[in-house]
Amino acid sequence: MRFVRACSSGPKDRIEQLQHVPAIRAAGVVLTSIFLSACEQNTFVPPPPPKVEVAVPVQRGITRFLEATGNTAPIKNVDLVARVQGVLQSINYQDGSFVKQGTTLFTIEPETYQLKLEQAQAAEAGAQASAKQAEADFKRQSDLVSRQVVAQSTLEQSTATRENSQANLQQAQVNTKIAAVNYGYTNVIAPFDGIVSAHLVSVGELVGVASPTQLATIVQLDPIYVNFNVNEQDVLRIRDEARRRGLTVNDLRQLPIEIGLQTETGFPHKGQIDYISPTINQSTGTLPVRGVLPNPDRILLPGFYVRVRVPIDQQDNALLVPDVSLGSDQAGRYVLVVNGDNVIEQRKVVTGPLEGELRVIESGLKPDDRVVIAGLLRVIPGQKVDPQLRKIEAPTPTK
Repeated sequence: MRFVRACSSGPKDRIEQLQHVPAIRAAGVVLTSIFLSACEQNTFVPPPPPKVEVAVPVQRGITRFLEATGNTAPIKNVDLVARVQGVLQSINYQDGSFVKQGTTLFTIEPETYQLKLEQAQAAEAGAQASAKQAEADFKRQSDLVSRQVVAQSTLEQSTATRENSQANLQQAQVNTKIAAVNYGYTNVIAPFDGIVSAHLVSVGELVGVASPTQLATIVQLDPIYVNFNVNEQDVLRIRDEARRRGLTVNDLRQLPIEIGLQTETGFPHKGQIDYISPTINQSTGTLPVRGVLPNPDRILLPGFYVRVRVPIDQQDNALLVPDVSLGSDQAGRYVLVVNGDNVIEQRKVVTGPLEGELRVIESGLKPDDRVVIAGLLRVIPGQKVDPQLRKIEAPTPTK
């Protein structure tokens, strides 16, 4: 209370007060009086506007992609089976090894079927000899009938014998071919280049008894399929874009496709679309699409989960801002911009794909807008600021 009175009293009153207190207390009172006198002379000075970093959007051409997730699948996946009955004699490959087309993988008791082939070949030779004899007899009887040496009935009998021998020859030829085919089945060969799975039977086991016995599986890895689905909205958007550019369905089937594995950066594997389903799957509302990619190093294996993107459009002079400069609320995404009076404004925007660390802005922003790129937490809409202009580095296109 004494300090408040000192502020309201004049210098004369303060001197009178000092005369009635000890020297130490008098010194404290003097200092307090000086401080309170100085308070009476202070005026409020508002703080300077906060400094914020701003930049104008980057303008550059971009490629718009359709992005999806998919799975790899083999182009060829064949079960190797025993098509003849017999004892498995040998396994001629290493489990999981790569084999070339025509490589013998299994051998199934070939001796029995070789003997059956030789038997059929012998029967064919006999039938061929009988056919030649019947043909010669037919010609001789025809000559004798023409000279009226023998009766017509003799010629008719010779003709029947010739036709019967020719039929027997044809039957013998067919039996030889069947025996040759069965003999060929004793060697199970690789129908194409691929990886062979572990064998499912052992040497000495009887196979092909009641039905074809599966021996192993061979999978082709180069090239390889990637299957993915496109949602209905993207299908409609792509069809509209194709109609605008005059593209046909065959043109869409030739679109390039890029994929990346979960552990890879970007989309290093390139191929092209080779199939588009003619109908939408009603249960999922998606359109099945398939691409084919070369896989010479067999990096891609069937069943991999992959990221897929397909370039569908080119846009010139797209606007891009740092992705960290975007905020979001219940109404959607927004950016803070500094107007001509250096006042913060909140601008609603529609965002597009991400290009490196920059986000494409579809609408809501102009090329000359100054976007707040740093210090967002220190400013609010309607606040006056001191903008510090910076330059945004142009993005490097995603590989």
